[in-house]
Amino acid sequence: MARRRPRHPSRDRSVECELKFRVAGPREHARVRALLRRRGAKLEGKYAEENYRFNGPGKSTRRITLRLRVLDGGPRGVLTAKGPASFVGGVKVREETEVEVKDAHATLDLLAELGFRVEFVYNKHRAMWTLDGVVTVTLDSLDFGSFVELEGPLEVLPEQARSLGFDSKHALKDSYSVLARKHLAAARKKPA
Repeated sequence: MARRRPRHPSRDRSVECELKFRVAGPREHARVRALLRRRGAKLEGKYAEENYRFNGPGKSTRRITLRLRVLDGGPRGVLTAKGPASFVGGVKVREETEVEVKDAHATLDLLAELGFRVEFVYNKHRAMWTLDGVVTVTLDSLDFGSFVELEGPLEVLPEQARSLGFDSKHALKDSYSVLARKHLAAARKKPA
């Protein structure tokens, strides 16, 4: 008689709730920074990211985003898998699993050995703030624009966005990966 596979308890996965807004640029970032300071938000840090977006095994049948972020040129990084998004009151909600990696470049090599390939790379400069102890507000600059992103509990995000001058009805639905892919495709179409 075949033995039954042992059942393992399901693991809690993180659920990411976010609102992302495109802003006009450095002047708008300065406005938000001033509001964050007035509200007593804490600057957690500033850093640069090199984001590797992958294609590979299982990617054609699952709507999962796999991304490796190399922080400040390495070696530290973060490997992230994000599930498909749903929207609740304009807030993007999706399952997310993140693992800090000690050596992002070795992780990049490991993923290549497993059959994943880098689809594209994009860079981001980020300043991260904590507002009211529960919401992370990031001021992001990328080649394709400037953005403000709020992450935190679903029930507080729309109000926190309003307090910074944003309406959740105008939040972007696209991820940075989608925006980067669109930007790269448009750049390829431009005549040299």
